Amino acid sequence: MVPFAGYEMPIQYEGILAEHEWSRTHAGLFDVSHMGQLEISGDNAVAAIEAVLPIDLSTLKPGRQRYSVLLAEDGGILDDLMILNATGQGDPATYYLVVNGATKWDDIAHLREHLPDDVTLTHLADDALLALQGPEAAQALARLDLQPMNERWPRTEDMVFMDAAPFSWNGVPLRVSRSGYTGEDGYEISVPADHAAALADALCAQPEVKPIGLGARDSLRLEAGLPLYGHDMSPDTSPVEAGLTFGINKRRKAEGGFPGAERIQRELAEGTSRKWVGLALEGRMAAREGAAVFSGGINVGKVTSGGFSPTLGHPIAMAYVDSARAAQGTDLEIEVRGKRLPARVVPTPFVPHRYHRKGAAQ
Repeated sequence: MVPFAGYEMPIQYEGILAEHEWSRTHAGLFDVSHMGQLEISGDNAVAAIEAVLPIDLSTLKPGRQRYSVLLAEDGGILDDLMILNATGQGDPATYYLVVNGATKWDDIAHLREHLPDDVTLTHLADDALLALQGPEAAQALARLDLQPMNERWPRTEDMVFMDAAPFSWNGVPLRVSRSGYTGEDGYEISVPADHAAALADALCAQPEVKPIGLGARDSLRLEAGLPLYGHDMSPDTSPVEAGLTFGINKRRKAEGGFPGAERIQRELAEGTSRKWVGLALEGRMAAREGAAVFSGGINVGKVTSGGFSPTLGHPIAMAYVDSARAAQGTDLEIEVRGKRLPARVVPTPFVPHRYHRKGAAQ
């Protein structure tokens, strides 16, 4: 257990490698209650949110969620987040956000400063958040027989990637999305904190499920090519450099009207001096955050995340490198403990995502 963002967090239960492999083959349960859960509501919520996020909410239907980024005025990334259209039939516009644990208080302060008074921002501080991830997550969760709060919503096993809906479990209200941070199929479940332990126990009682720590969460997200805020992105990076322009909708790219729009539109048109890339290393020695990347004798970048890939059997890393050296197949070197390790630019994700999309076999 280690302290993080005001919480005591589990790094491992049985061992990172064993937990990583269990999550890839069965289902792992992660306690991610350190994440910030927010709700924004009001008749003018759509315009208010679009003023602070580069998202087109007209294309985000009730019961669907999407990835986006919170940007500074200069286009630097303040945080990345998930946003769900949680508007009920006949209710004022309501959106649910999940933000990073280390930045949630800054995010709340930023949003309170920039949202108008007629829009309500609520920090759901009394809710815990569990993530059930892996190819057997759907069958394990189905056994708990969660009941949709509205007949319009599908059952958990019938949801597809990025669906989200309210459910009831033994009278306890839950918010469930089919999403996660491992590259595997799975769910994130928001639950009142005083019922979180009972829900976790019920899930871990299923034969497919074991509790998983943050060590395996990091190795899983690394293999999935998913960036981590504070490492692979920060206020010093823009979404264009970070390869996150999918978090900015087409209309917003064209029209602007959000913080940092001028810089982002310029970078989309002209390119950037550096790019975020995936790197595959030879041998067994892993490159960690901060390691210098070289092309010949020239320092061309820096590693932002790295480690050994249990699935692939060799080290992988993510880095920012000069755009001229960012093409797939480019041979580079990473300096680790005074040695130059061969590395090659490869596509991400390193391990293919297995999200349950529409039309996919269950």
